[in-house]
Amino acid sequence: MDSIAVWVRHNGEWAIIHRCRRCGALSSNRVAADDNPAKLMSVAMKPLALPPFPIERIRELTLLMGGDVSLD
Repeated sequence: MDSIAVWVRHNGEWAIIHRCRRCGALSSNRVAADDNPAKLMSVAMKPLALPPFPIERIRELTLLMGGDVSLD
């Protein structure tokens, strides 16, 4: 199992999303007291550090989707 993401449950508790290396199945486990906080933050920040699209094209992609790119 590889930890691929974290999410916050409705009660504010964090959970780790794992993906099975063999079959790709996803599972969720709540964060434990002895989990490494730095590793949790690393997993949580991965989508921001490695976005699934070219960040330099965010304005163009937003316009293509019909969004408003103004920061006002």
